[in-house]
Amino acid sequence: MAKFKVVGLGKLGGAGMDIEVRELAKAGVDAEVIAGRYATEDELLAQAGDADVILGGGPWFSRRVIEKLTKCRAIITYSVGFDGIDVQAATEAGILVVNNPAAEWCVEEVANHAIVLLLDCAKRISALNDYTKRGLWRETRQILAGAPGIHEQTLGLIGCGGIGRAVAEKAHAFHLTTIGYDPYPNQAASSKAGIKLMSMNEVLAQSDFVSLHTPLSAETRHLIGEPQLRLMKPTAYLINTARGPVVDEPALIRALQEKRIAGAGLDVFEKEPVDPNNPLLKMDNVVVTPHSASSSIAAIAVQAVNPSQEAARVLSGKWPHNPVNPSVKPRVKLEKEQ
Repeated sequence: MAKFKVVGLGKLGGAGMDIEVRELAKAGVDAEVIAGRYATEDELLAQAGDADVILGGGPWFSRRVIEKLTKCRAIITYSVGFDGIDVQAATEAGILVVNNPAAEWCVEEVANHAIVLLLDCAKRISALNDYTKRGLWRETRQILAGAPGIHEQTLGLIGCGGIGRAVAEKAHAFHLTTIGYDPYPNQAASSKAGIKLMSMNEVLAQSDFVSLHTPLSAETRHLIGEPQLRLMKPTAYLINTARGPVVDEPALIRALQEKRIAGAGLDVFEKEPVDPNNPLLKMDNVVVTPHSASSSIAAIAVQAVNPSQEAARVLSGKWPHNPVNPSVKPRVKLEKEQ
């Protein structure tokens, strides 16, 4: 019988666990590795309640669930975000929460997706595609008349970390001016990426496109709400490849309906899967994708590598490289690397 049990869930690439098995074996960790899919907290507990490490996040890790994970040493996400995990409850229970930074697997993909949404908004590609396929050739001229173009427009970045900076670098190929706001700015890195840092209000007021690149936390929930949307130009577009609740969705819907902003490109929503009756899905000036910005063959191929290596570290008695709650007192003593 294996010494440890590792359960994985929620990977972009499906249920296969070959990478996890390989990385744990490479580190000499004797572990049974199981793939799981969960729709409820009780289903999670039934399959992973006795796990030593759980790989994957999602909306299931409430205080109730965490308090029942009596053997768990670490919850390690496949994603950058960890907003589905009650980190405080995990810390109190002695469970490490570890995320999978974008730099490890998806910076380029998310940055590319943000640019694609921007380009689609600017050139109205999705609407033109739809009208053309429906035989509405002449009607496309009305859509074209409202296309703002890209050249020498201003892109404002809310969040200037690795992804935000990658977006800025790509945007320069289209001769976009890039400005940005970050509450914890890296001045040197932002400057190198060609981002002029300023206040959030200035970014919102001056930008033709506003692209969001923040994590979801208590600090950033509804960061973009009614007051912020009113600062934007009536010709401006909002791009969100971060997390849905960073935006107050009803406020965004009102802003679009009242034509206080020109449109939006959204990969994420406050409620996912998105409700088919959500008004955002009915608007010609809103481009939507299904929380897929990080997805590609290349990204999926490496998504599980870092989480698997982090699991191997924890089960080998070592601290992980990317703990979300570094102040936790772990259930099992872990050595920190020098």
